[in-house]
Parts: sequence; structure tokens; C-alpha cells
Amino acid sequence: MAPPVPGHPELTAGARRLAGIATRLGLRVATAESCTGGLLAKIITDLPGASAHYAGGVVAYANEVKVKHLGVDPGSLAAHGAVSREVALEMAAGACRRFEADVAIAVTGIAGPDGGAPGKPVGTVWLAVALQDGTAHARVERFAGDRRAVRNASVAAALEMAADAAGRATYGPAAGD
Repeated sequence: MAPPVPGHPELTAGARRLAGIATRLGLRVATAESCTGGLLAKIITDLPGASAHYAGGVVAYANEVKVKHLGVDPGSLAAHGAVSREVALEMAAGACRRFEADVAIAVTGIAGPDGGAPGKPVGTVWLAVALQDGTAHARVERFAGDRRAVRNASVAAALEMAADAAGRATYGPAAGD
């Protein structure tokens, strides 16, 4: 069993669960991050042996990077904004393609302390997961707390969502989670 991730013991269990499922099933995992700024990739790679399942990730903080490196449609950004279901799904699908991953997870949101707007307050985070077979799922969360708390909660939720997706029947049983 891997030791807790230094400075982030609350995230270790999620990273360990994802690593176990992905390694057992021979899956490649990729990430696409905005508001978490690379924290998701850091937590995944802090565990020894991450290279057995983690392909890589893109920190797409700027919209231009979302478009250029993840294939997000500029029309989606214009119509829905960076913090939206549509953009989260496109980010996840783009990471899946770019890294030839079996499972890709995307995070886009407003970590604060500024940036909130009516309908999208600080703490609004969209998470999306895309699978190599083209299926995808997204959900919105509203996390409370300061910037650090929102980012940590986002990473914890993303790890859970990725592990759940990796363990779906599409890839076989996820016994022992």
C-alpha cells in the first residue's frame, strides 16, 4: 500500500483507488485541468508506479490552450463559457485523444477568490470523464471554502469520477475497489 501523498493525505485514497483499477485493467489515464492548475496530475504522479497507468495531462488555464491543445470548439467557449458542461466534455475527449488514453478526466471551474458570476459562483466546478469508446459523462459541483479547499475538493471528486469510469463494465469488473 502506498504511503499518503505528502501534504495531501485526504487525496491519497482516491489516487490509490484509480491507480489500482487502471493498473489491474491495463488502462491509460490522462488529465485535462483548468482551475486545479496541475494538482490532479501531481496527486496521481506522487504515488510510486504512476507511470504504469498515467499517460499525461494538459493544464489548460487559458481558453486558447483549451482550443489548441485539447480541441475545444471556440464556439462552445463563446456560447457556454469555460466553466460549462460542454467545455468540460470537450476537454476530457481532447485529453483522451491526445494521450491515446482509455480514461480521461477534465476539471474546469472557478476556484476563487474572484471570478464568480450570477449562475456560476465561486466554487462552481464542472467535471467530465471520457472513455476511449466515445462515451462521456459530466457533472457540476458547488464546493465551499477558499481557493485551496475548492481545488482539493475538485481533485478528490475527479479522482472518484475517473476511478468509477475506469471500473465500468466496458472494461471489465472492478472487484476489490
